[in-house]
Amino acid sequence: MPHYSDIPAPAGIHWLLNFWIILKWVSAGAGMAVVIKLFNKFNYLPIFFSLFLASQFAHAELVAIPELSSRVTDLTQTLSPAERTALEDKLAAFETKKGSQIAVLIVATTQPEDIAQYSIRVVEQWKIGREKVDDGLLVLVAKDDRKMRIEVGYGLEGAVPDLYAKRIISEVIGPKFKQGDYYGGLDAGLNSLIGLVDGETLPAPNTTQSNSMGMMDLLPILMFGGLVTGLFLRSIFGTFFGSALNGGLVGGVVTLLGVALGGAAILGVIAFFITMMLGGRGMNGYSGGMPTGGGSSSWGGGGGDFGGGGASGDR
Repeated sequence: MPHYSDIPAPAGIHWLLNFWIILKWVSAGAGMAVVIKLFNKFNYLPIFFSLFLASQFAHAELVAIPELSSRVTDLTQTLSPAERTALEDKLAAFETKKGSQIAVLIVATTQPEDIAQYSIRVVEQWKIGREKVDDGLLVLVAKDDRKMRIEVGYGLEGAVPDLYAKRIISEVIGPKFKQGDYYGGLDAGLNSLIGLVDGETLPAPNTTQSNSMGMMDLLPILMFGGLVTGLFLRSIFGTFFGSALNGGLVGGVVTLLGVALGGAAILGVIAFFITMMLGGRGMNGYSGGMPTGGGSSSWGGGGGDFGGGGASGDR
């Protein structure tokens, strides 16, 4: 009597029959060794495990990417507030000088993704670096995975080749991490990256944007100082001349802070009219308090692109 496999059948019927035999063995209580032999016999074992792994990965939840609000994002609370501030000040000073943006991200894990895959997702969302200059760098640390990665923007791939990034991880950052000195490792690694980027010819930073941000941060202080000074000058020189002197003083101060002459003149005129309209006479007419700021200033990416350059390593 011919075997069923020798009988012509539509495509896929023999595959289903073989798989049905395996299921019958499993339901009958066959041992794992027997089931594996059957899978090997019918060449299903690679397919089975591939489908199993694919299904597990598909159902695994990817690690969320945090919102970018500062140059150093530590989701593990590894760095102290003072250490985080020191690193942020270093990166802010370098951005003001060179224009390039460097960000640090510390997460517990990137699993189920490889650190390189997670890193690409981060830079695609954060857009570190200037638009069309693409001079961004990301230093990513997966603490529990004991993994690190330096992601390099298109515009810095010549300044920070993959080999250099690998050496910074293995020879500069890694040894300090192994000693438990995370701040020291990041500080030394950032110094190495800054040194490489500093030697690269890049477009000058946008000083106008930097000065504008500084003015926004100083606005509460300028408002309070202008009010107090205006009232004081009015009490001495009278309403008109005191207001005029206050307007000229405000215009001069903002000019020294880097605001263009036209903008400084406008602010001076505004200060003049506000001082003219202040109620009361002299300092006794002032009853307000010092204005409060709107919280800490936020930082964001400049629109830079990445192409997968960089390196990963273990700590």
